[in-house]
Amino acid sequence: MGYLLVGIFFGLVLTKGEAISWYRIQEMFRFESFHMFGIFMTAVPTGAISLYLLTKFKVKTLEGETIEWPKKEFHPGIIIGGLIFGFGWALTGACPGPLYAQIGAGSIVTIVTLLAALLGTWTFGRIQSRLPGHQ
Repeated sequence: MGYLLVGIFFGLVLTKGEAISWYRIQEMFRFESFHMFGIFMTAVPTGAISLYLLTKFKVKTLEGETIEWPKKEFHPGIIIGGLIFGFGWALTGACPGPLYAQIGAGSIVTIVTLLAALLGTWTFGRIQSRLPGHQ
């Protein structure tokens, strides 16, 4: 139930901040508006500082696990994946976070984007072991 409430709150924040607006996203990719860049320039440091403080004060999850910085190794597939993600985002005006908020706000056509995202995730899961850089 807690996750549902957090999700509803997140959707409301995205909606009120216009982060789910196809027009705002298109403005960002055309460099016509600072709006979305401002959201990112607020969200990224907020998340980083929050994670730093959670680890510094050894805050535990609800399950009692220690919160740690994720260990990520770089490989060239990250660039390719990022480009594919960015192209999809620019074409559809949606990334995974706001998809549900867009649908909830009445943008029914976004269901096509959601289905495509699910299909892409499923496909990646099926072929991941055969991709370069996979151990």
